[in-house]
Amino acid sequence: MSQRPYIVGNWKMNGSRVMLAEARAIDRAAQRYPDVEIALAPPFPFLGALREAVSAIGVGGQDCHTAAKGAHTGDVSATMLADIGADFVILGHSERRRDHGEDDALVRAKAEAALAAGLSVIICVGETLEERDSGKAEAVVSRQVEGSVPASESAAVAAGRLALAYEPVWAIGTGRVAAVEDVIAMHAAVQTRLAAIFGEDADKVRILYGGSVNGENAAGLLAAAGVGGALVGGASLTADAFLPIVAAASKPED
Repeated sequence: MSQRPYIVGNWKMNGSRVMLAEARAIDRAAQRYPDVEIALAPPFPFLGALREAVSAIGVGGQDCHTAAKGAHTGDVSATMLADIGADFVILGHSERRRDHGEDDALVRAKAEAALAAGLSVIICVGETLEERDSGKAEAVVSRQVEGSVPASESAAVAAGRLALAYEPVWAIGTGRVAAVEDVIAMHAAVQTRLAAIFGEDADKVRILYGGSVNGENAAGLLAAAGVGGALVGGASLTADAFLPIVAAASKPED
């Protein structure tokens, strides 16, 4: 089943109320690209305001807790994200894994909580430069997929609300981009693991590429076999930088 390309902007710990103007500009432009699904994930303080500011694009969080509520100071639950109007949540980003010690089991538990709350989920996976140079890249990423993706029957039913983002750690924010042939090989490896988990439902799961995606390299990456979209970092902070990536994903009819 063919799905629209999914272009998601992850603002990380960047943003201000002034930047809502950029989100509005992206939202207005979205009508020119009906064949592309577009979304932004701002920091938590701006999520509600961004939800009110846009109508054509999706809005999501950058993390959630495994519990629906409780004594977890500083955390945000999936049910809270859903209540404020979020459509999805990004989980297991390499910066969360590195800075907060998140492992695959925790990412899976968060994903299960998010799906139960009615959110869609983007699970991030990716190898370090040392792991790639040692020839372990596909094994590492396959292990992350197996450990992070919910494998219950209910999750299989919700496969249409799940996306994977392959983000080689060494390419995030560095300006380095994986070679297209390496992206194709890794996305094929991820698809193989998803098929083992979901069977035929695996085709519902889009696999995004992330790692210094910008308007200049987006067309080549998005045209690669098995690439269902992009998770974009720094280039999503302004409409001028983000919209060329959206345009690269669009395939208007002749």
